[in-house]
Amino acid sequence: MNVVIGADHAGFELKALLHRWLEGQGFAVQDVGTFSDESTDYPDYAHAVGRAVSAGKADWGVVICGSGNGVCMTVNKHPGVRAALCWNKEIARLAKAHNNANVMCLPARFIHPADAVEMLYTYLNTPFEGGRHQRRIEKIDG
Repeated sequence: MNVVIGADHAGFELKALLHRWLEGQGFAVQDVGTFSDESTDYPDYAHAVGRAVSAGKADWGVVICGSGNGVCMTVNKHPGVRAALCWNKEIARLAKAHNNANVMCLPARFIHPADAVEMLYTYLNTPFEGGRHQRRIEKIDG
């Protein structure tokens, strides 16, 4: 499975940790930056993730900024992207089970790195429930 990951300066350290963790789990990871903690603009990285997921070049993605809100708003502009802002493992589980989210958005300044790994693990191991949820997802694209 191919994963694309991106973050601004606030999410740089968490992105690096999750990148290593994903590779350790056997995922092919495309890292679109940033590659330092120097100030940068989150839309640049969120758009890169959104383009990759929308075009089918990645099965799913992870975007990270300070609050998670900016990257979430940005990545959701791309057709076919269903990005969910996750701040605990239950939200991560529901994002996959009910919304079949294909991009996870994380708020680096508000979560512990170990919790981010746990959320990602939960997301990866949660199946989409389909059924009534599929009908609702079909309505998202209009």
